[in-house]
Amino acid sequence: MTSLIQEKVQQASAILQEKAIDVWLTFVRETSAGGDPVLPLIYGETSLTWESALILTNQDERIAIVGRYEAEAARQTGAYTSIIPYDESIRPHLIGELRRLDPASIAINTSLSDVFADGLTHGMYQVLVRYLVDTPYANRLVSAEEVIAALKGRKTPTEVERIRKAVQEAELIFRRTFESVRTGMTEQDIHRFMQDLARRRNLGLAWSPDGCPIVNTGPDSPKGHVAPTGLQVQPGHILHIDFGVSCQDYCSDLQRVAYMLRPGETSAPPEVQRAFDTVVKAIEKSAQAMLPGVTGLEVDRIAREELALNGYEEYKHGLGHQFGRQAHDGGGMLGPAWERYGNLPLRKLEAGQVYTIEPSLDVPGYGIIGVEEDVIVTETGIEYISQPQKEIVLLS
Repeated sequence: MTSLIQEKVQQASAILQEKAIDVWLTFVRETSAGGDPVLPLIYGETSLTWESALILTNQDERIAIVGRYEAEAARQTGAYTSIIPYDESIRPHLIGELRRLDPASIAINTSLSDVFADGLTHGMYQVLVRYLVDTPYANRLVSAEEVIAALKGRKTPTEVERIRKAVQEAELIFRRTFESVRTGMTEQDIHRFMQDLARRRNLGLAWSPDGCPIVNTGPDSPKGHVAPTGLQVQPGHILHIDFGVSCQDYCSDLQRVAYMLRPGETSAPPEVQRAFDTVVKAIEKSAQAMLPGVTGLEVDRIAREELALNGYEEYKHGLGHQFGRQAHDGGGMLGPAWERYGNLPLRKLEAGQVYTIEPSLDVPGYGIIGVEEDVIVTETGIEYISQPQKEIVLLS
């Protein structure tokens, strides 16, 4: 991870220049008890114990003020140009560096909308303000939300390569799963089968094992982020699977659907096929609109309009989200202007961002149609990272 951390802290300096922010301060303690979500990108997985300050500037100074016994670990990241160890208090060293830099703006990790930009705890915020009370810098604190959204969203070539690998691995597991599904298998059976395949390939799971994969067979399966049940795959069921793996610390997130043929059937019933085709068309139209500068709100609206045009109710979730180190990676999203999403759908797409596109709908009597593709935004549009599902998988 060391070279990737170096890539990201260098990228951060350019982002600070672009956003006209002088200094970005990540202020943490005892990170093994719950670290700042941005730490894996700019420091790695190594814990910080005492109060620690990671300072990145728009002039590419990279300063780590850490406890004496963690100074060597900070050096080993290869990401920081200055390592300042301390013993009794971080305060004089932190104030000293701020006075030397004299920033007009200090970005700190607080956000109303983005969980990955909200890593500064309330207690540590109070500590920071107390340290700055007799300085001009307490009044120069701003949110690092835009900095972190850009840093997490604009994937480097190394990050994109790892995401591609994670997508390819998930697609392989999907193929092997559909080759093995039989009538009478339960959702739990399929869940175990896919996890076993991932384990044998030395892959992690993209989210909590209880619900990775999410498996739905037929119309009675509970929807949403739930664990699989004992429901059995039966002829006439739509089989819907939501699954992703973690490979070299980066994730994939895909949904695929199959139909279990009844005796005598050679294709899916018209109502199932029509629903599948509508979801695929919504994905294609949304993808065509995904250009840098377009908001997630505008993209989401296209998919909802496609479903409505074909007589379906709108899905009660966002159309898509960024992913990378996590299946839900923060930053902007493709979504409606609902209060629960804050300002995330209003953010503009940028080249280098990696998104899911995942509209869904219910087919009464059959089950859930949910297809999810993984794409990267480029200067001229999107590129599919996944192999798009264009045909419903037919199982017998």
